[in-house]
Amino acid sequence: MRIALDAMGGDRAPAAPVEGAVMALEQHPGCAFTLVGQPEVIHAELARLGVARERFTIHPASEVVGMAEKPSVALRTKKDSSMRVGANLIKNGEADAFVSAGNTGALMATARYVLKTLPGVDRPAIVAIMPSITGQTMMLDVGANVDCTADHLCQFALMGRVYASTVMGVNKPRIGLLNIGEEEIKGNEMVKEAAERLRQSGLTGFIGNVEASDIFTGGVDVVVCDGFVGNVALKTTEGMARMLTHFLKEAFNESLWTKLGYLAAKPAMTTFRSRVDPRKYNGAILLGLNGIVVKSHGSADPYAFSRAIHVAVGLAANRVNEKIRRDIAALAVNGGE
Repeated sequence: MRIALDAMGGDRAPAAPVEGAVMALEQHPGCAFTLVGQPEVIHAELARLGVARERFTIHPASEVVGMAEKPSVALRTKKDSSMRVGANLIKNGEADAFVSAGNTGALMATARYVLKTLPGVDRPAIVAIMPSITGQTMMLDVGANVDCTADHLCQFALMGRVYASTVMGVNKPRIGLLNIGEEEIKGNEMVKEAAERLRQSGLTGFIGNVEASDIFTGGVDVVVCDGFVGNVALKTTEGMARMLTHFLKEAFNESLWTKLGYLAAKPAMTTFRSRVDPRKYNGAILLGLNGIVVKSHGSADPYAFSRAIHVAVGLAANRVNEKIRRDIAALAVNGGE
């Protein structure tokens, strides 16, 4: 399995992507990793880490897309950027997946331009995996499409079902539309229309409307929404996690007694921290493209970047795109069973 990695994208490039690649190589020794970017920069980083350059293939790319750069400008003017070159490696059959921590808008625009979408998919969606009481919940879209139609939401639901069943290993995943209430009369016209279409299609696992609280309580496996709502929900969750961490630190540092209490609670706190660590869930999938592209958080450290690589390996190993293509065709023919 061949995984291409953007060594130049992200706030911590090239250190985080290159070190994350070294970590991923240990976790996935059967994979071949290609570092895409400026060779001299990549060689210097490998030397700093004491890693032999022969362990990686290095594919040159002379340009870098800035984190604040306009996607349209990057797409039009930087045809030899590490993003563009990485996407072309997939298109040309030289890589099975591509991972980047670079500019989200530019990555989506570049990947969509180079790879196009799968047959039957109008727009790709960004997928996020969230921790829940019973395991994990996936949510799409979380930022790629601010404005969606009912058709787009139905396509997101089908793609989400394929991912949950093949990669997450969920038997008969439950799919819900994110809404302001569970009742069928709730929500805007677009969500109501999508719910009706999903009911009529007979899509296996569709349970109707769900609320934001259901994302974390384990009552649903796939949460479907437009990119505006999904991004707000995602960023709210990230902010809440930071606030709770801050409050816990304040509480444990309040006095000598609370510090002693922390020592007693440290094993439980370590377990808690590990379970909700956002780095563990890093790796947003650009689902629906005619190729596997994973977006790492721009500020990801090496461990977080290695987790994004892990997501890409899972997508490639489970041939998710082939199954999405098959299920979309089946839905059109016989109602999606």
